[in-house]
Amino acid sequence: MERTLKERRRREEDFCSRPLLKKIIGFTLPLILTGVLQLLYNASDIIVVGRFAGTPQECDSAMAAVGSTGALVNLITNLFLGLSVGALSAMARCVGAKDAAKAARVEHTAILLSVIGGIVIGAAGFFLSGYMLKIMSTPANVLPSATLYLRIYFLGMPFLVLYNFGASVMRACGDTKRPLVFLAFAGIANVGLNLLLVIVFHMSVAGVGIATITAQGVAAVLVVIWLKIGKRYPPLSFKKLKIHKRELIEIVKIGLPAGLQGTIFSLSNVVIQSSINGFGDVAMAGNAAASNIEGFVYVSMNSVSQACLTFIGQNYGADKHENINLILLQCTAIVVVVGAVLGCAVYMLGGVLCRIYNTNPEVVKLCVERLLYTLIPYCLCGVMEVLVGGLRGIGHSFMPMLVSVVGVCGLRIVWVFTLFRAVPTLGILYLSFPVSWAVTALVHLICYIVVSKKELGAMKRRRLQKEIAETKDGERSLQPE
Repeated sequence: MERTLKERRRREEDFCSRPLLKKIIGFTLPLILTGVLQLLYNASDIIVVGRFAGTPQECDSAMAAVGSTGALVNLITNLFLGLSVGALSAMARCVGAKDAAKAARVEHTAILLSVIGGIVIGAAGFFLSGYMLKIMSTPANVLPSATLYLRIYFLGMPFLVLYNFGASVMRACGDTKRPLVFLAFAGIANVGLNLLLVIVFHMSVAGVGIATITAQGVAAVLVVIWLKIGKRYPPLSFKKLKIHKRELIEIVKIGLPAGLQGTIFSLSNVVIQSSINGFGDVAMAGNAAASNIEGFVYVSMNSVSQACLTFIGQNYGADKHENINLILLQCTAIVVVVGAVLGCAVYMLGGVLCRIYNTNPEVVKLCVERLLYTLIPYCLCGVMEVLVGGLRGIGHSFMPMLVSVVGVCGLRIVWVFTLFRAVPTLGILYLSFPVSWAVTALVHLICYIVVSKKELGAMKRRRLQKEIAETKDGERSLQPE
């Protein structure tokens, strides 16, 4: 009986054997729930201060302070968080190739890298917060609270980075459920502390900041404990923590372009946020609520992209060339359905959802206005993300970074300084999102078609060489001594 259960578990974790669709969906669902829980950190921060931080004016100001920091946080953190994508890709290849020794080196390199990176970006964010918020034209009445929240948030950055790297290692080994469970515990702690510190102790933005970093610490500690005692992946040992040069290069090769892409993405969003700040704190509050609501749809689509990267990465490591395009097609179909259904459903409920964050009718109106331009065509963003995941899965990260920088970031920045300057309305500003998604997705598709032909051909040759070598070894073993 025990042997049967072990064999069934091995089959369930085998991402290189068909049928794949059910496995992709099973892998993606916990990822979606994990992403949603991570967003609930910031959502609960915004909701609590938007409803309980004091008078209506104080609530609007506190909500604007917390909500306007998202683009800046991403700008500073995305470089190192992108490296976790490199760790996911490198580990997935090791799992596909069944190379346990290399998997252990990747794991220990990734964990130590996350600790170093978390400390560096935490310190940088803490000291640069006020300066960067001023550059973003943050209103004077919001600036002190926004600076305080950011500084507290960056104190917990080592925990956030450690959790993301550790969870990436676990997901590459096929485990998406435990990172979800750990984040659920952290999420409960975050919501409870938010309510306690804001409602009971009247700590406003400082309270939600402290609650967030405490929750991040809980999630990070649980991931580290399970990496030490879990049986599915190489056991983590503090004594073996070391930066292995070859594995670091492999992580950086995929992760650095991914991080740079995320950072430059955030730069374009900082430019857009700066433009929104010029409309005042009510517009900032409406935009903050809308951005947070959109995030729940985005993480659902991005989870499909991560699944695409993991499945293609494992099949790339195993030289299963016949599965690569099938995985991409299935993931694209899934993300279109997820993006279209969730995007339209959330937009239809937009007014109700916005009122959860803030009851000011003007804030709700501006929130729904942004949702119209972003959620209806959001599946275009999902297709773009899946194509990026596919390219990274076959070892190409610089190309999608370059395309995304030009197609998304460059186009949005040009848009702000041309069309938006000519017609300075929020509608024109928000229109830059779907246009940039459509253009960039098309270019990514062309790049994938060109690159995949070369990579699939190389995989076929490697597979043939392995089969020939195995045949020769089998013939030798049959020869009499």
